[in-house]
Amino acid sequence: MTDPDTSDGALVVDCLGKACPVPVIELAKAIGRVAVGGDVVVVADDPGAKVDIPVWCRMKAHDLVGVDEADGGWRFRVRRVR
Repeated sequence: MTDPDTSDGALVVDCLGKACPVPVIELAKAIGRVAVGGDVVVVADDPGAKVDIPVWCRMKAHDLVGVDEADGGWRFRVRRVR
């Protein structure tokens, strides 16, 4: 479910076809695999992820750097803060 990284060094978590709450669970697992200041990109097509991932970022004090439409869903870029 995780790809090694993108060309810019971010860890990519592929959650296409996975329903809520899987994208957030996979993000929570992946964030610890990157250094502070590193990025995790979650690719998801479940509409719940558009709400859940930003809320998770606020609750866990990580930065939601951006959300782009891609791959039939969205790419959420999250930066590890702590």
